[in-house]
Amino acid sequence: MKISLSHWTQMACAAAIGLGLNSGLSWAAADTIAPLPVNTNATTKATSETTYGWESLFDGKTLKGWKQTEFAGKGEVTVEKDHILLGLGNNMTGVTWTNDAPRTQYEVVLDAMRVDGSDFFCGLTFPVKKEYCSLILGGWGGGVTGISSIDGNDASSNQTTTFRSFKQGQWYHVRVRVTDEKIQVWLDEERVIDFKIEDHKMSTRMEVDSSKPFGVATWCTTGAIRNIKWRKL
Repeated sequence: MKISLSHWTQMACAAAIGLGLNSGLSWAAADTIAPLPVNTNATTKATSETTYGWESLFDGKTLKGWKQTEFAGKGEVTVEKDHILLGLGNNMTGVTWTNDAPRTQYEVVLDAMRVDGSDFFCGLTFPVKKEYCSLILGGWGGGVTGISSIDGNDASSNQTTTFRSFKQGQWYHVRVRVTDEKIQVWLDEERVIDFKIEDHKMSTRMEVDSSKPFGVATWCTTGAIRNIKWRKL
């Protein structure tokens, strides 16, 4: 189902400002391999993520290597203790990596939290070979998880769409694996996306183009991210 940008924007922001519209929209939902052992609340680091070539992208103190994404109506971005806080914007707030990013055969992990609001608290934009796409957690009024976009279809209406409840104030551990054949995503210990790229066209919505090549954004929501790192496979 196609949704006009203006209709989608109005409904998403209505949800964020507390009108209680469950239908408020933003955009946002493996080959068998053992998931990384993680704590659901992300209070400890998985041993397997501290070895085998992982590169940290956040020093826990500054935005070194990042810049605030130039979204219209962006909220404030600050470093609070051990995480990056993406403040409530109208509509999007985010950070973009300023250095090179791998294009295939890599993994990314991070912890993400919805601090306040009712829409996506983690819109992770990343390369897929020559193209880009975004992993959305908690979009379309709070529950959609999926990839935007596949063959022009958003995360709410393609092969990766799922629905789940995200608790306010809880850390979620996210793992994304990109290979020449697949995009795979784990949320905590559960594999939630196992998508074969094949001849599909991967893309981002125009609103998030400023996140390329690699970035994290929120929609009408305050979010937090930490423990961001990647490795080549």
